[in-house]
Amino acid sequence: MNDSEAAMSGSLKRKRKDENDPTELRTDKTENSNDVQTKAKNASLEASTNDNNKFEDLYLDTINRSMLDFDFDKLCSVSLSNLNVYACLVCGKYYQGRGPNSYAYVHALTENHHVFVNCSTLRFYILPESYQVTSAALDDIKYVMQPTYTKEQVSQLDVKETTSYDLDKKPYFPGFIGMNNIKQNDYLNVIVQALAHVKPFRNYFLLTDFSSSPSIVQRLATLIRKIWNPRAFKNHVSPQELTQEITVLSHKKYSVNEQQDPIEFLTWLLSTLHVALGGSRKKVFSLKPTSIIHYIFQGCIRMESQKIHAQTRAGDHIVFEADRRIEVNLVPFLYLTLDPPPKPLFQDEFEGNIIPQVSVYELLTKYNGVTTQELAGFRRRFHITHAPSYIMFHVKRFTRNNYFPEHNPTIVTFPLEGLDLAPYIDKTFLEKNPKLSTIYNLCVNIVHESIFQGENESHVFKVQVKNKATNKWYQIQDLYVEEVSSDLINLGETYIQIWERQTRLP
Repeated sequence: MNDSEAAMSGSLKRKRKDENDPTELRTDKTENSNDVQTKAKNASLEASTNDNNKFEDLYLDTINRSMLDFDFDKLCSVSLSNLNVYACLVCGKYYQGRGPNSYAYVHALTENHHVFVNCSTLRFYILPESYQVTSAALDDIKYVMQPTYTKEQVSQLDVKETTSYDLDKKPYFPGFIGMNNIKQNDYLNVIVQALAHVKPFRNYFLLTDFSSSPSIVQRLATLIRKIWNPRAFKNHVSPQELTQEITVLSHKKYSVNEQQDPIEFLTWLLSTLHVALGGSRKKVFSLKPTSIIHYIFQGCIRMESQKIHAQTRAGDHIVFEADRRIEVNLVPFLYLTLDPPPKPLFQDEFEGNIIPQVSVYELLTKYNGVTTQELAGFRRRFHITHAPSYIMFHVKRFTRNNYFPEHNPTIVTFPLEGLDLAPYIDKTFLEKNPKLSTIYNLCVNIVHESIFQGENESHVFKVQVKNKATNKWYQIQDLYVEEVSSDLINLGETYIQIWERQTRLP
């Protein structure tokens, strides 16, 4: 046997040995199988990723941000259901579901609109393929739907001047934007705008997680966050979702269909929020507030009451005498009512209406503990025993007689800064809290205006708020926002005011 035959014979023997060795056969087959499966899996993932990227590149440019408006109630435009609702990011309409035969699925097929967002989870999907998109290009939409803030950002709201731009490149100031008047809800708009500029109230609703809170708290928090949104698509917001919830909770007393008194709505809203945030239902004053509402706004007055008796003397002569017993009660309050002098009955020499002016200090004498008021058979005196950090005044302009409501147009003059309430606060409170200032500065002023159409009188409300970062005042009336001179604030019929306690310097 030559050398070549020997080599061939050895090779054949080795091959037969390998074929007959079960261990080596098993090893080779296992390795080959794993390699095939791994390669197939990688190829499938790579193909899927390429497909997803292809779909994203294909459809994300169809999003029309100018058509998106997330201020309205999230209801399917076909079934009117609020469950599992998706927003089409091409046309802005809401549809239910994303599975086969769902309204969103059908819309994607018939209208060739493919990018949707779940209004609850804020997850984005491509339909009808039904896969999730996680592109960073969609973060601005997610932020507009649910703005979020950090403590550092909130701390700069009253310090740093911020100018933002909407989709049309129009500048606006976050926090000082208009609000839609859907029909007759300007009374609601001014209250929401006012509360959104009370610093501790605003900060609480910007930073707190309300995912497990009642719906009215969630919707108010969302609206306040949108008011202060520095990355908004448009320079105004709509209170539609909040008004829907308020209409239901108030049994249609407060809705967009009928004008209401802002002070009555403010009372209802603060009481409802107090309970919704876990506050106590007991109508007694406590030094330990049970909710943020009472912590900010609740104060207390001491009311001394004497009953007046009518006695007949000398025939038909009637004499009114006050009871010797004086009843003293501590009454909590969220705002103090100021009573302007009665409307004049006569006209001036030019046959025009006489509109008197009165200082806010004169109206505050009601709470000095000395001045008496007679009403409903009682003589009463009032004195503030606990002054809150934010104190609200209501100028009582509307009264109702036996025939028709009356409007008092008296102009109330007041300083914008440096209102000293020390003469109207009990000395015991001042002695117990020597570090608390009695000086208050105005931060919100709600103004009433009468509009006459023939013999019919309608009422319009607007709010004036201060931008602390620029020390400028802005007047907001529904969608209209304009800077107003501080000299003109005293000229309107002030109706509701919110004063902030000045920080006492050490």
